Amino acid sequence: MKRLLVVGSINLDLVAVTPRIPVAGETLYGTSFHTFPGGKGANQAVAAALLGTPVSMIGKLGNDAFGAELRANLQSVGVRTNAVGVVQTSSGVAQITTAANGENVIVVVPGANAHLVASDLDKHLDIIRSAGIILTQLEIPLETVVYLATLAHREGIPLVLDPAPAQALPPSLLSSVEWLTPNESETCALAGLPIQELPLEELEELADMLLRRGSRNVVLKLGKRGSYLAVADGRRVHVPAYQVCAIDTTGAGDAFNAAFASALLQGDDPVRCAYWASAVAAISVTRPGAQPSMPTREEVQRFLEEKQDPVRPG
Repeated sequence: MKRLLVVGSINLDLVAVTPRIPVAGETLYGTSFHTFPGGKGANQAVAAALLGTPVSMIGKLGNDAFGAELRANLQSVGVRTNAVGVVQTSSGVAQITTAANGENVIVVVPGANAHLVASDLDKHLDIIRSAGIILTQLEIPLETVVYLATLAHREGIPLVLDPAPAQALPPSLLSSVEWLTPNESETCALAGLPIQELPLEELEELADMLLRRGSRNVVLKLGKRGSYLAVADGRRVHVPAYQVCAIDTTGAGDAFNAAFASALLQGDDPVRCAYWASAVAAISVTRPGAQPSMPTREEVQRFLEEKQDPVRPG
């Protein structure tokens, strides 16, 4: 199997648990505090590695204690980090407030992630060329993501783009994307809509709008309502979520993306990939933290057996 290449952010998550999400200007007492390795890029790399996928990562860490800890964590699950550089600044940090019902709000300070530039990609072109699929996000500079998309298109490597955090995307980027995977708030941002729960009857129209902008395929991530696929072959499929008791949704979208890309790498049908990814995401929300919540392949298989669902990737 070719390797999955993740190009993206590496952060330390500082997580405070509160009874509910505070409103502007409000002070609440928290019930607990934890630190977890995070960053959307690292989350997805770790999640994929735990599922048994060979993973390499391109990213940047600071020259601080956080950086050494975060690199060791990636290596501990088998992620190759020889293309993760070090710069003379702080590592990325995310401040996360998680409510008792599993909802969260996140503030990201990019730190070293902001120093991942196009020349870093040229430096590791051999790693890019050896990848079967490239998975990236928007917690690194947008111009770096655009250049990565150009390289992926030129080399004929499918690019999966998680457009988070939400921002406007240039047509040149979308036209080089094989799979665009926004959640509901990111879909609203891309469509110019106020943030809302998307009506199910409007999903096809919204997905088709994103296809017209250039992406070859689209997966809309709908949280507890599952996902919606608009496939280049014309299929439009709503994949329901597995029902679980959520305690922390941090990293659920990353779990989905990692599992989806991993299953695509194995050559599975996209709809089956989405069912598999839904199971991985469902397990992740039953545990605290982002990376610590990611399941192994064996755990996902047991979960599916308990649900009497035969879905298997590959």
